[in-house]
Amino acid sequence: MEHYLIAMGVTAGIYAIMALGMNVIWGMAGLINLGLVGFFAVGAYTSALLTVKLGWPLAAGIVSGTALAALVGIGVSLITVRMRGDYLAIVTLGFAETLRVVMSNELWIANGTDGLSGIPGPLRGTLDPHAFNLLFLGIVWTVVAVLFVFLQRLSFSPFGRVLRGIRDDEGVVEVAGKNVVLFKAKAFAVGSGALGLAGALYGHFTSYIAPDLFAPLLTLYIKLSLLTGGLGNNVGAIVGAVLIVFFLEATRFIVPLVPAVSSVQAASLREILIAATLLLILRWRAKGLIPERIANISLPPPTAEARTQPI
Repeated sequence: MEHYLIAMGVTAGIYAIMALGMNVIWGMAGLINLGLVGFFAVGAYTSALLTVKLGWPLAAGIVSGTALAALVGIGVSLITVRMRGDYLAIVTLGFAETLRVVMSNELWIANGTDGLSGIPGPLRGTLDPHAFNLLFLGIVWTVVAVLFVFLQRLSFSPFGRVLRGIRDDEGVVEVAGKNVVLFKAKAFAVGSGALGLAGALYGHFTSYIAPDLFAPLLTLYIKLSLLTGGLGNNVGAIVGAVLIVFFLEATRFIVPLVPAVSSVQAASLREILIAATLLLILRWRAKGLIPERIANISLPPPTAEARTQPI
């Protein structure tokens, strides 16, 4: 049971990293991205290929996976710069599915649907499985803490305020003289980099990746994490990610208690229970459990000279 809880803690941490990255793109900048699993896959495959086939150190592989995912994010943002709403969502979803199909069929890259195994982990050959899982749990949540501090500072910086302005009214931001295209590209770079980082960590934890692991369902789980925790709030992103993992695993133990249910029906019932729980949360907390709070900037009182100026 302890091994299981540690593994779930690692999964929750990886979901939290993804939710934090998605929060920059969607929660702060208002850009609907349904292709986050594609950036997750870019980070996972890049780090795995560099460490397995070229023998790079783990740290170099993870950094490279993060950087390449950020660069791909910039490319996607420039391609979709004039798209909004449903059109942006469809194109980003198409990007993720195209990447998954390519990795499934091009055997020379990473063995296609057979996947890539033997991905190294920190001290995997030295520590026993229990100690390795504990070590990785500490690594993942350290990354979550560092990323959270960085994104919190970013959120309350002028950069973060511009992103919120783009989310609320892009035209006003343009009138204010801000380069909206540049800020969108930066938002995609930061968010996609975090998604790539999560993918790299996932590959080094499981030691195996395959295209089937990067299905669109993972994107929905991360979006649900943000909706549950509170869109636009970094604390809410982490809380929502932990709750989603808890819901997913809790139903694993509840469903067997239902009599006369087949394995296929049990899987469907799990999804129904998760959806019903989240709907209840959103019914009573429409903005999430921890809604975004934007501090009101108090303006100085007008001077006597300003009061006498004609309008």
